[in-house]
Amino acid sequence: MKKIVFLIICLFIPITIYSLEFPTVNSKIVEIYDLNDKKILYEIGSNEVTSIASLTKIVTTITAIENIEKLDEEVIITYSILKTVSPEASIAGLKVGDKLTYRDLLYASMLPSGADATNSIAILSSGSIDNFVNKMNDLVKKIGLTNTHFKNVTGLDDKNHYSTADDIRKILEYALKNETFKKIYTTKKYTMINGVTVKSTLYKYGANESDINKIIGSKTGFTFDAGYCLSSLSNINNHDVITVVIKADKNYSIKDTITLIDFMNNNYNEETLIEKNILIKTLPVNLSKIEKYKVYSDKKVTKYLPSDYDKNKFKIKYTGLKELSYKNHKGDKIGVIKYYYDNEVIYKQDIFLNKKIKLDFIKLIKKYHKLIILIISILLLIIIIKCKRKNT
Repeated sequence: MKKIVFLIICLFIPITIYSLEFPTVNSKIVEIYDLNDKKILYEIGSNEVTSIASLTKIVTTITAIENIEKLDEEVIITYSILKTVSPEASIAGLKVGDKLTYRDLLYASMLPSGADATNSIAILSSGSIDNFVNKMNDLVKKIGLTNTHFKNVTGLDDKNHYSTADDIRKILEYALKNETFKKIYTTKKYTMINGVTVKSTLYKYGANESDINKIIGSKTGFTFDAGYCLSSLSNINNHDVITVVIKADKNYSIKDTITLIDFMNNNYNEETLIEKNILIKTLPVNLSKIEKYKVYSDKKVTKYLPSDYDKNKFKIKYTGLKELSYKNHKGDKIGVIKYYYDNEVIYKQDIFLNKKIKLDFIKLIKKYHKLIILIISILLLIIIIKCKRKNT
């Protein structure tokens, strides 16, 4: 009786199930994306339309790379170009008469977030900022983005200049496929042909060297509407990860990114879901000396997961022949194994028969002995009848 009462009481005691939670951050908008698995790992408001500040220059840069034929062509910075730069914008410190290459201007645009370099690229390559902005909007349409539109090349606040964290990630994912862009994005210091060295704004915002080293590539941004922003590329336990944070208070964009990187470094890894050569399925074999045919996993199946991943979400499903016989030949495809995590197929294994199945005549006789006796009896009867007819 006491045991029954105890069990009833236990049913009403609340049970807390602990699960891994991402740390609280200051940034209002966040997206973490695994480039290897093409999957969003974490997000806060990532589809919210917002100002994006100098994250815009990611699009400016990849647009320039795709439209300027000779990036090492030298150009001259003029007064008329520099006067187009808003006093609110950050600059790289270009001067009238500077002779630089387009490549220099791309680095000066991305690393110190120089609006003077960005406007120079637009005007010198396309004739006007408006012409260049049209190319930027054409590019995002080509990528298939519907929540992004540009009105300038620098990222200054404008009601018609907007994007989302998810779109920025998609743009960055697209741009990183271009080796020239990737080299610029992952560079932290660069010396232009005039001898001037430009540095990443990561230094400007007070990030220490150890934190900077955790970020492979980045682009910062700030406006009053967008807050402090940062897009970054990092490698976390052998996975390339894009992190986008928007609408952070001062300097928190970098702090939040480092917090998220450290969290993932400590908690995300390539988890082994099943080892190689594990028995998956046993198929019966008819009329052969081989009674059973065993199907094994052909590789170690892993997935990038948090350390407390739910093992019950890993499933294995075999579809194919339910039994084999001598009629199946070596090399025949006999089935497929699909490995699932959380209802997502993470690996598919085609199963081929790897041995010859020989007919066992003894088993054949034993199985069909009644039929064989009947056939023999009928044959004997026919022979006897023929013999009698012949004798008569």
